[in-house]
Amino acid sequence: MATEGIEAVFLTTHNWGRAAKFFQTLGYELEFATDHNSAMLRNGEGAYVFVAEVPKDQEPQTRIVLKVPDADAFPADADLDVVTPFEDTHYGTREMTVRDPDGRVWSLQAPRAD
Repeated sequence: MATEGIEAVFLTTHNWGRAAKFFQTLGYELEFATDHNSAMLRNGEGAYVFVAEVPKDQEPQTRIVLKVPDADAFPADADLDVVTPFEDTHYGTREMTVRDPDGRVWSLQAPRAD
C-alpha cells in the first residue's frame, strides 16, 4: 500500500498567533484554534497546516505528515526504519513515524478505525 500524498505540515513555534497570522496572510483560513496555543489552518483542498506553540527552550520544528488510507492495511513487513509503529493519537487518528535513509523522520497518518 502506498501513501496518498501530503496530509499535513505540523509546525512548532514560539508564537502561534504570529505564525497563524503569517499563514492567513498567505491565504490560509483558520479552521479551528485550541485553548492551548495551537491552531489548524487550511488553504483549499490541499494539506492543512497545524501550528503549536512550544516553550522558548525548545527549538521550533517542522514535521511533514503523509496520508495513509488504512493503517491496518499498511504492510507490516515493509522495508522501513520504523521509529514508532501505528498508535492512536489524542486527536482521533493513528500515526506511525519512520526514518528515511538520510535520517529525517516522517509521520504517516491514517484515520482511526473506531
